Amino acid sequence: MTPTLDPTQTADAEKRQLVALFRFGIIADLVQLLPHQRGIYRLLEEKAAREYDIPGSLRRRVAAETMRGWLREYRRGGFDALAPKVRSDLGAARAIPTRVVDVLAEIKDANPELSIPLVIKQARAEHPDLLTDEVVLASSTVHRLLARRGLTKRDKDKGTNKDRRRFEYDAANELWMSDVMYGPKLKVGGRSRQSYLIAFLDDCSRLIPHATFALTERTAAYLPALEHAIRRRGLPKRLYVDNGSAFRSHHLALACAKLGIALIHARPYSPEGKGKMERWFRTVRLQLMPTVENARTLDALNRALAAWVEGEYHHAPHRGLGGQTPADRWAQRSTDVRMPTADVGDAFLFDVKRKVTRDRTVTLDGVAFEVDAALVGQPVILRFDPSRSPDKRTVEVWHMGKRIELARKLDMLGNCFVKRNKSHDGVVLDASAAENVPEGLAMRDLVHSDDAADLGSIF
Repeated sequence: MTPTLDPTQTADAEKRQLVALFRFGIIADLVQLLPHQRGIYRLLEEKAAREYDIPGSLRRRVAAETMRGWLREYRRGGFDALAPKVRSDLGAARAIPTRVVDVLAEIKDANPELSIPLVIKQARAEHPDLLTDEVVLASSTVHRLLARRGLTKRDKDKGTNKDRRRFEYDAANELWMSDVMYGPKLKVGGRSRQSYLIAFLDDCSRLIPHATFALTERTAAYLPALEHAIRRRGLPKRLYVDNGSAFRSHHLALACAKLGIALIHARPYSPEGKGKMERWFRTVRLQLMPTVENARTLDALNRALAAWVEGEYHHAPHRGLGGQTPADRWAQRSTDVRMPTADVGDAFLFDVKRKVTRDRTVTLDGVAFEVDAALVGQPVILRFDPSRSPDKRTVEVWHMGKRIELARKLDMLGNCFVKRNKSHDGVVLDASAAENVPEGLAMRDLVHSDDAADLGSIF
């Protein structure tokens, strides 16, 4: 009898493998070094100074000693040794469900003076179907979770001179906030893929210029989402983002600079500055996510998201707006919004440098393109839309600061029948000059006349 796989155990195994991949990615360049080779500690300290997107954690840094422990475990047991150890209490409920955390945060946010035990008591009274007897809520755990969301006064902040004040701009598009939230997992190509919700929020009106689910949170997905938001709602003066890799990318900084948008990064470990964005994500989890649990495709998710944002959220009274709806506030405060010009898409094109090979081709993401023969051996800049698949992209070729042409996708079969132009001293001859070049002899001309009759049927 074939054993039945427990979905919970399968998901846990996937998470452990994801953590192992992250850990190996950090120490990958160290595993080939000898255990006592000089320079390892210096490399570890350099890595410890960087920030990372750590799977399953809100932390952004990894200590050098922790990395050294991973390196030691890898040398002892290989890749499998990097996976977190299986819990001895596997199968017992330990983590607080996300929806429960959102309810607790909602209550604490609306009533900051409530103590943690009173927050728990009110949550159980208002949501008995969600907070069943099986959900254990320890005060220390709830306090830690709310502190991570900036909803409690931390002891270490008492007596300091940190000046934290609520703020709100008085005109639309003065400031946009943006962040990424984990979405549901989807089956794509026969395997499970994590989805991500990329969203933008206008600080003045709480309106959502654009939000979309994607299968990655990287720059290639974030920039098209920003472009779509700008086309729909105009140009923001400021864009306030987190410190993730997509938000620190050169391409995002360049796009914002070209459009005159001030790119502002939040301070690490300071969730207070992103409170409005966090509250919107909480609303998404409480109101939208329960309705899309059975969504099977990315398109279905995005259709449900768009219908909810435009049909419900934008027209619901907002406590932070004094009971006004985001749509009404936007209508009142959007008179000075700057709309983009027709060439706004140029600011979001990726630039990569390539050198044209002797067969007049360049390669981009595994796809070969042909360029002008005069560029052979020259460095060129390829500009393209990262949101399109590699085999369907329009690729611009730039050289010496000027747009030369659109690259043509290599057609190897078609090139078999193309008449080559001759060149002299590195100068390509035009088609008329090529016509004056004598043609070569055909194979039948090399055959003795006595055999020509017999070969006629062959050729």
